[in-house]
Amino acid sequence: MVQIKEFRVVMPLSVEEYQIAQSYMVMKMQQQNTSSNEGVDILEDRPFEDDAYGKGQYTSKVYHLQSKAPTWLTTFAPADALIMQEEAWNAYPICKTVIKCPYFAKFRLTIETVHKADNGKSENVHALTEEQLAARQVEIIDIASAPRDYWSHVVGRNNMDFSTFKSARTGRGPLLEGWQDRCHPVMTAYKLVTVDVPYWGFGYRLEQALLAGERALFIESHRNCFGWIDEWFGMTMQQIHQLEQQSSSSINEKLVKSITMTNSEDSNRRCSQDGQGSYETTVSTESQAA
Repeated sequence: MVQIKEFRVVMPLSVEEYQIAQSYMVMKMQQQNTSSNEGVDILEDRPFEDDAYGKGQYTSKVYHLQSKAPTWLTTFAPADALIMQEEAWNAYPICKTVIKCPYFAKFRLTIETVHKADNGKSENVHALTEEQLAARQVEIIDIASAPRDYWSHVVGRNNMDFSTFKSARTGRGPLLEGWQDRCHPVMTAYKLVTVDVPYWGFGYRLEQALLAGERALFIESHRNCFGWIDEWFGMTMQQIHQLEQQSSSSINEKLVKSITMTNSEDSNRRCSQDGQGSYETTVSTESQAA
């Protein structure tokens, strides 16, 4: 069954500021989450233009997220089941992202985002049909909250207390109860998530897990957008693009180096096994049996 959920993330920023904050956040989080064997592989990053979105930036990425797979999923799927392929069309203030998983060929997750200068009370920014509206669930996300669910533990690193935080460069904050109705500027990222995992037996459970994962990612990423305000405030999009290019090269080099080292280690291991012959094979087999 297709799941439709709209997350509304209210931010103490202007729509123009948010574009810079989001770009800076994506770049920094990709750097933080790319290790020697997991992270983001950026395949393509280029301008695009079409009738639906106009002009924008197209990106194609592969996410290696093996360690983040929930235990119940690994009981019937291999570790690489959470290798995700992402295509994104960013024509700010509207964006669309499509995520696929090669292991689950029928799986599809789409995120359509509209950024609007309000406090989250617009009811149909995505122009949904009556049927879609009936199926849609709505959740307003408060970035000042600190969730403690499984996915937030997996995704989260930002431990800032926004009830005491105040930006040195802008004077914004703290975010106290009801801040969404009092702060200026204010804007909302309306994120419509549509997920379909048409597999009998586990599809619904995986759909719910993916929605929970997206929710945790939205909270973490937007907490970072505001928490890092003194790092990105005052930057231009041209400066952001320059940093993005440097970051993409660094991330890809890290993953390529990891793959090269892994292949080299595998080759050396095979050579060692060939040289030691059947004795090592026998010892290895006995050790596994023990």
